[in-house]
Amino acid sequence: MMNLVVDSGNTRIKVGLFKDRELVQKESFLDLPELKKFIIAAKADHLLVSSVNHDPSEILSWSASAEKKISLTPSLPLPITIAYQTPQTLGVDRVAAVCGAQDLFPNRNCLIIDAGTCINYELLNAQSIYHGGAISPGISMRFEAMHTFTARLPLVNANENIGLIGNTTETCLQSGVMNGALEEVKGFINQYQMLYPDLTVIMCGGDYPFFENRLKPAIFVAPELVLIGLNRILRYHVEL
Repeated sequence: MMNLVVDSGNTRIKVGLFKDRELVQKESFLDLPELKKFIIAAKADHLLVSSVNHDPSEILSWSASAEKKISLTPSLPLPITIAYQTPQTLGVDRVAAVCGAQDLFPNRNCLIIDAGTCINYELLNAQSIYHGGAISPGISMRFEAMHTFTARLPLVNANENIGLIGNTTETCLQSGVMNGALEEVKGFINQYQMLYPDLTVIMCGGDYPFFENRLKPAIFVAPELVLIGLNRILRYHVEL
């Protein structure tokens, strides 16, 4: 049985085609016509759509082969328990990432770090209860904020090889953002490990390569964690 999951974000549309738990194909699209062609050609048995900017029902309607079609909404039953006090405000990407961690590391205390536009920290305990976490600005957002909210600071690019001590305005900005973000992530991991000594740390998001080899103890990198989580949710409903 083939499962197709669609993650329609603010800029790109990511899709994953799974055979049970195995990701056999992943694609990324910029517009709906490309997505429609892919869905029609895929002939998946089941389809789940997570969308923040397009009508999920329209996307679901493009599949004539899917026996089960699901839209990810705040009220959709999940394979995890939500202890978040305002579940209706939870981003679908956060929910999917947590479900992906539960699929990869069942019965484990997990800290999920999604290093993208924002850096999201999510705590899932060994009983599959999602408690929440923290959200902070991502690397690009930090550079943009310093440029936008000051009169003279330039907008500079990220530099993964920056040292500790900057000797120009550009390198000072790069040191502050890159080293600051790294120390923030280290600090969160250390604090969560004080609560859960057996903590499993999973990282995803576009900026994960910068953090991957700079964090100790070892972390698990899962670039397709959101797609894996969407497939976990879809499998959960197929099995009901």
